[in-house]
Parts: sequence; structure tokens; C-alpha cells
Amino acid sequence: MFYDARERNHGLPADPLKSLIVPRPIGWISTIDPQGRVNLAPYSFYNGVSEFPPMVYFAITGKYGDTPTKHSQMNAEATGEFVVNMVTDELKEAMNVTTTMVPYGVDEMRLAGLTPAPSRLVKPPRVAESPVALECKYWRTLEMPVDPGRPDMQAYVVFGQVVGIHIDDRVIKDGRVDVAAFKPVARLGYSEYTTVNAVWRMRRPDDPR
Repeated sequence: MFYDARERNHGLPADPLKSLIVPRPIGWISTIDPQGRVNLAPYSFYNGVSEFPPMVYFAITGKYGDTPTKHSQMNAEATGEFVVNMVTDELKEAMNVTTTMVPYGVDEMRLAGLTPAPSRLVKPPRVAESPVALECKYWRTLEMPVDPGRPDMQAYVVFGQVVGIHIDDRVIKDGRVDVAAFKPVARLGYSEYTTVNAVWRMRRPDDPR
């Protein structure tokens, strides 16, 4: 089949786009508001965009309850900091709890029964149960084009520079991070997810090693 993505005339019961851009890593973003209240929310439009310096982004679409955008964006912009936590197979149910729409100021980390752990270089706490956390300094927000007829779905991309990295020593084997040891969870389409279980290596043809 072929359909015009601008018209969304696919004729399917649900839009297939998110099931085609897969798998997507989940950025489990922890922030604090100007009053110091913790927020934790997962974003599947998340990834790294640069290595030197290390930069990441998470993207927001639409309004959130009675606030003009999602709380993670509001807090990152207001305080200049956020933390990206890794969602593992053991934490998938807790992550799902943090998708719940709650009023601004409600602590989703506490709601999900998670433990806040102090960060080193930023104020927002990290999720203690997560084996990987990236402490980030907010860089800037990019406002995306508005889809004609859908002003309620305004999108923004929030960028941050990674300034500190936490790795649980238990997932480091032979000097490498063993991804299979903590089984990161990724987003698919609809209400579907996947867990990384199989890992293999494949070198470039011109790799001298």
C-alpha cells in the first residue's frame, strides 16, 4: 500500500506511522519544577544526536491536561536541567504507571513506588532502580511545524547536553556495557513494546580491527 502522509489517507483503523519507526528507545525523563517537586515521564521520541559533545533530545506533542505543554518540558526550561533514566524489563510496569496523566506537581516517581537517588551535577534526582542515568543540562527547545488543522498537536523538541553518566557496575562486563544484562525496553506502535534480548556484532568492511 501507499498513502499520503500529509492527508493520512491510509484507510487503516489506527495510524501506522509509529509502528514503522521502530524500535524507539524510551527516555524516562526526571525533572524538578521551580518549587523542587519531582516529575518523571517516559518519551519514545527520544535519542542521542551528538557524541562530541554528548547531546540528547526528547520530543513532546500536544498539550497535557490544563498545562500548555508537558511537565518535563516546562521543568527543563524553567530549571535548565533534566535526567534521562533507562527503562529495563524489570521496570516496565513502573514506567507504565508514570504515563498516567496527573496534575502538575504530582510526583510520579513516588506514584510508581520508585526510589529517588541524588544526581552529581544536576538537581533532579535519578531513578535508583535504573542501571543507567544521563544527567543533562538543558540547551534549547525547537518548535516544530504545526500540522494544518491540528493546532492542538503542536510539537517541541527539547535538547540537552549530557554532563554526567551513571552506570551500574553490574552491567559492565569485560570493559563493555552488557545491554543484554539489563534488557532495555523500547517502544513500538500502538500499545506495543519490545525488550532487547538478542545482541550481535557486525563490523564495517573497512574496520582494520
